Amino acid sequence: MSDFNSSDIGAFKDVWVFCEQREGKLMPTDFELISKGRDLANELGVNLCGLLLGGKGIESVAKELGGYGADKVYVCEDDLLAVYNTDAYAKVICDVIKDLKPEAFLIGATNIGRDLGPRCAARLHTGLCADCTHLDIDMDNYREFLKEASTLAPEKIEKLGTAIVLGQKHDVSRDLKMTRPAFGGHLMASIICPRFRPCMATVRPGVMKKNAFDQAKADACVIEKPAFELKKEDLNTEVLEVVKAAKKLVDLIGADYIVSVGRGISKDVEGGIKLAEELAAELGGVVGGSRATIDSGWLSADHQVGQTGKTVHPKVYIALGISGAIQHKAGMSDSECIIAVNKNDTAPIFEIADYGICGDLFKVTPMLTEAIRAAKAAK
Repeated sequence: MSDFNSSDIGAFKDVWVFCEQREGKLMPTDFELISKGRDLANELGVNLCGLLLGGKGIESVAKELGGYGADKVYVCEDDLLAVYNTDAYAKVICDVIKDLKPEAFLIGATNIGRDLGPRCAARLHTGLCADCTHLDIDMDNYREFLKEASTLAPEKIEKLGTAIVLGQKHDVSRDLKMTRPAFGGHLMASIICPRFRPCMATVRPGVMKKNAFDQAKADACVIEKPAFELKKEDLNTEVLEVVKAAKKLVDLIGADYIVSVGRGISKDVEGGIKLAEELAAELGGVVGGSRATIDSGWLSADHQVGQTGKTVHPKVYIALGISGAIQHKAGMSDSECIIAVNKNDTAPIFEIADYGICGDLFKVTPMLTEAIRAAKAAK
């Protein structure tokens, strides 16, 4: 591995995804990143590879990654990898990357990913963009994204294609364009890593759409076991026991129906939340909230929808008293159906709503709940 040089860009090839597992089970973020990685690999004309670490027998779940787009899965099996350990995982991942040299490496921005990503980037002497919400390589795709998501003038967007790096012009056509919220979600920043490889990004769970599973692709997926060395002496810590938290968090990402509240409930916070809970219960959904409700302490952080919270794709998203700041819309605009209730008929939320109701949420919400209850009874 002495020949590893992160600045020798031409030596790197393929898109890799770190595939997180817990107790031998793949995480939903794996399938989202493999799906997005497939697009990026196609744009570069290279292979998409998963990197799966785990205890003996973890190979049995590797083929499933092929069903979502992976051409190949590198499997590293060892009893010391059965439970996540920072030292063990960072060593094995960096050793394998130094040997095989991927040009892009994606990691889910989970608790594990946020711990692992920076350590690997530092050891590999490369850059890391954390908590990304959008990824592109192809310049045409990137320009289309900017036209929809930025305030840049169209003529400036069309001129994009080069960057000045150390005083020299640099063609960014093969660079990974990594977009993430900045300044508390008030801006979106696009970042490239032009001088080093692999380009590394941690990606927020829920923001990338998962492909449909294809059994034929799963069967065709190649499994390889790269060489690595791992000894107990390489670990500075030892996991003695895994204790699961008893606290139940709101599953916004997996919910088909979300009823979210915003600053509009301020005149009766408890009453507004109760109305949202009743409506969500009738729909079989969950309650979400805008950043204002979390910052005000009305709801816990696991309820937050938006750039600095969760990105969701439910069948129905109901926004009660939410004005629709760009940070919130970025986290829910891909919902299949959006219903907005707001007293202000010029609220930005109405721009993306499929159905808009201009009215007092405290009057409208009970009517919605009753209408749903009646419709269910009629069936």
